[in-house]
Amino acid sequence: MAYDQSAREDAGALRLGRGEKLGAVERIVVLAIIGIIVSLDIIGLFLPPGVEFGAALISVASTAVFALYLWSPLWATVALAVIFGLSFLSGTETQVLTAAAFAAGMVMRLGRGSLIFSYTGVFLLSASLIAFGDTRVPVNVGVQMILAAVSGAIGYALRLAAERGRRLERRLAEQVEKEHEAVLAERRWIAGELHDSIAHHLTVVALHVQMLDDPSVSADSQEAIRVAARKAMADLRFVIELADDGPRSEGPQTGDLGAAIDEARAEFEAAGHPVLTEGDPQDDRIPRVAEIVLARIVRESATNVLKYAGPGRVAIMLDVNDDAATLTIRSPLPQTPRRDLPSSGTGLNRMAERVIGASGEFSAGPVDDGWQVLAKLPMS
Repeated sequence: MAYDQSAREDAGALRLGRGEKLGAVERIVVLAIIGIIVSLDIIGLFLPPGVEFGAALISVASTAVFALYLWSPLWATVALAVIFGLSFLSGTETQVLTAAAFAAGMVMRLGRGSLIFSYTGVFLLSASLIAFGDTRVPVNVGVQMILAAVSGAIGYALRLAAERGRRLERRLAEQVEKEHEAVLAERRWIAGELHDSIAHHLTVVALHVQMLDDPSVSADSQEAIRVAARKAMADLRFVIELADDGPRSEGPQTGDLGAAIDEARAEFEAAGHPVLTEGDPQDDRIPRVAEIVLARIVRESATNVLKYAGPGRVAIMLDVNDDAATLTIRSPLPQTPRRDLPSSGTGLNRMAERVIGASGEFSAGPVDDGWQVLAKLPMS
């Protein structure tokens, strides 16, 4: 595919459908050469005796006209044609034809296809006039033809080189943009992983801190805080290792659906919620990708239940068939607002992004007298 794309781009250069502009270095080189030659022509007006002023003026003009190519190849070519016509008055048409042969390189480097073909035709016509016309000095225009061919080839080679340079610059800019997007994506991924793991454990800690004043459950709350803190440190270490070119240890089993459901059940029961679980999270038909996503949904839903659910039963139901795996988590709506618990405000969006990113369906909202989270992932 990369070869085909390169071939199409080269074909675009061969069509010569648009004009070109000289680069900064090319402009400097061209102006320097023009300045040197014009200076020599002007000096030549005064040094040798018997120099015809008209011939010298035509020589200076045919060189200076090259500067017009820096702005408009069309008008520069028109000016060169006018100078060629005037050169017959002073008998310097061969000299101007030589300048026109060198100008072929500028036309090939800068001109559109129409200008190139027109210039070629006019140059051949001019060479024929000089070769077969009644000139003062018989000349062989073969040298000018060779000069024009070589100059045109050099101009076209420079045109191709400039096009390849622009193409490489575009590819480099695209590569830099892709690398920037990759860095941003990695940052978002790290932030999401930290949210999904650490935020959950912080919620458990904050919830049980509020229960420490009750002597009947303070011991259980202290144990729950200790376990949550240990898990938070383990998850943090796991995320850091993932960000550092992959884990160097086994770390927590963040994609184990069965373990995620067992952990959520234990946390719900510790918070005083009866728990109903249905379905087999170990069903071999569940793809690994779906298992990882569903485990994340259980984890994030558990965080939200611990934050917002009112008293009552929590149900975790998993329905697996040959077409899809559907996870449903239902919890009672809060009767009174809870005391402030930490919240990032991105939980539902994160769950939806995960499910939709795996070509699944996601919904979350009140159903009957409770709150329901539903994630459906295809088996394929």
